[in-house]
Amino acid sequence: MYYNTINKALLYLLVFVFQFISNAQNVTIKGRAHISYANKQIQLYSYCDYITNIQVKESTDTIQADGFFELHYQTDFTQPIILKIENVFAKLYIQPNFVYGITIPEVEKDLDYKNDAELEINIGIIGKDSTELNALTYDYQEQYANIFILKNDKYLSRSLLFKRADSLKLFCEKRFSKIKNNYFKNYVQYSIASINASASRGENYLINGYLINKPIQYNHFEYMQFFNTCFKGYLNAMGSTHKGQSLYNIINVQANWSLLNTFLKQDKFLQNDSLRELVAIKNLWDFYYSADFSPDAIETITSQLNATTTIAQHKKITNTMLVYFNKMQVGSQAPSFSARSKDGTTGNLSNFKNRWIYLNFFSTKNIETLKEMPKIGALKKKFGDKLVFLSICLDDSLKSYTNYLKANPKFDWTIWYNYDKSIIKTAKENYFITGTEGYFLIDNFGYLAQSPALSPSGGIEYKLNVIFKIKNRTTKTGIR
Repeated sequence: MYYNTINKALLYLLVFVFQFISNAQNVTIKGRAHISYANKQIQLYSYCDYITNIQVKESTDTIQADGFFELHYQTDFTQPIILKIENVFAKLYIQPNFVYGITIPEVEKDLDYKNDAELEINIGIIGKDSTELNALTYDYQEQYANIFILKNDKYLSRSLLFKRADSLKLFCEKRFSKIKNNYFKNYVQYSIASINASASRGENYLINGYLINKPIQYNHFEYMQFFNTCFKGYLNAMGSTHKGQSLYNIINVQANWSLLNTFLKQDKFLQNDSLRELVAIKNLWDFYYSADFSPDAIETITSQLNATTTIAQHKKITNTMLVYFNKMQVGSQAPSFSARSKDGTTGNLSNFKNRWIYLNFFSTKNIETLKEMPKIGALKKKFGDKLVFLSICLDDSLKSYTNYLKANPKFDWTIWYNYDKSIIKTAKENYFITGTEGYFLIDNFGYLAQSPALSPSGGIEYKLNVIFKIKNRTTKTGIR
């Protein structure tokens, strides 16, 4: 979204950022919100990926009476995150090993933001470093507004849009020539590319100029937004121009990824295997919502692509898609899996046949999931004779898993490690976990009773009270 309605005073709020190293979370956001937000929850969301754009809640805090709050997040790359307070949200770019100081202003009183519509606001970033990424993006948006949003312009023709996009490009090359931040360089390049794409400048100009023979930047938000604009409806356009077997037959009748892949190879821009596969994924995601295509066929092709792709990012995106396509719907069979147990042997979900199971996924790098573990312990004390509590650690390091168990001897329920060399497909993959957190409730017949299930803090205790007909609450779980 271009900040054409930004309060200019906020644009010049400068940035204070300093390096911060942490064993658990490598990004900290310390903030002060207007007192009108006191006692409300502030939530930090990241994107699963930039094809589905599904958001995942990563961290929460309650804003204190004086407005102060603190959020934590783990990331290996620069990315935008979304901060939400009820219907109000803001974007913040973060990079690894930083602490950010931010302020959240009061919502203008004449704006109605309580009607279920989301309202974007602009946060202040404390400090004086004008080369910090958020300050640079504000600067770029100001230059965009100066060139494109002129009072005497009622309508901009395509040719005039192209000229102004070129002018903005030249201006930014000069203005930001000394900036070394690679993310920001690509931010400018692909933001301007998106302007050209939105005005349909032409496939040769756009795809050849910005995508062909260039690495795919899966983790760059603006690159992927440009990519999505370029290839939206691309397969439909191909299907209308190519002779032979139709796109609709390949998808709706054949439901075959290999045939679709061969069909796409006819296109001059899709000769690169990685680019072709990503274009297919983007269009399959869009087709799922189209009345012209069978959702079951789209799901089948996506599953085939997921099983055969050798590209980790494509497997991750299609995993997310399959979750969304109701692979884990309530009433379906809970996927079986194996994992490494505490003593080094292999455990299997079938070990708990005919038992109710509360399954959770966690990581020692995710503070939010760690907060839930003592609450699971409290739940076990209350319900331990009625269901099994099973936790799966998603750490990359076996050592961090074993150290965590040693440091927490009171956690006396089953806690397994996700990865083992003998396991072909992990629990994380079988349950399509895209981050480092997940909860599922499995009934005693092996079916999903809640998918996803409530977390301990989210109120799973109340659900268990109903299932097992427990009237008196004896623990204090569900309170952060």
